[in-house]
Amino acid sequence: MKRLLLFAMMCVSISFVSAQKKFDKVSKVTSSEIRWWGYKVVKTEASSHSGTVKLKSGKFNFDKTVLVDGEFIIDMRSMMAGDVSDEDQIKLTNELKSTNFFEVKKFPIAKFHLTKIIPLANSEYNSTVYGDVTIKGVRKTISFPANVYVTQFTVVVESAKFSLNRRDFKVFYQSSLKDYFIKNEMDIQFKVSTEKLDNDNRVPVKKK
Repeated sequence: MKRLLLFAMMCVSISFVSAQKKFDKVSKVTSSEIRWWGYKVVKTEASSHSGTVKLKSGKFNFDKTVLVDGEFIIDMRSMMAGDVSDEDQIKLTNELKSTNFFEVKKFPIAKFHLTKIIPLANSEYNSTVYGDVTIKGVRKTISFPANVYVTQFTVVVESAKFSLNRRDFKVFYQSSLKDYFIKNEMDIQFKVSTEKLDNDNRVPVKKK
């Protein structure tokens, strides 16, 4: 019986290794910018806040010359409010990092797995990007418009401003009336690239 169990475990291990995808080329992200916006229910300039968060690491995987997917790790501890005075900036940033919102001590990173890019015609953006985002351990499939450029193994992705529902990721006051004054939608916009490109040399992603 022990030998049979050992043989079965070896078979599972071999199957798992065989199933792992080996990519011909991996291009690492070398430049990134991520911005966020949050709003109160009564949306005014004074009741809206914006800021930044940093990419910890990112890469695009290629099969031969075809872009397959992308994997990105966001450092939630780097989150910063950027539209208020110094004293308020510290207060708001600490609040966002607390257990009331993103709980960064417990969930120091967020993830985005880019799974598919569909080219668009006659649009402000040349593609629709699909992927899975994980925040506070909750994973959701999302899509958003973006300009995507691929030249050889160089990739640039410039997203439109798109919305995520913070409640989908358990980002809210646990027991406070304050939460009813905050809009559920938070906006994100980002740009990632494997290297700098001149605008004249950018090539939109092609259909597979």
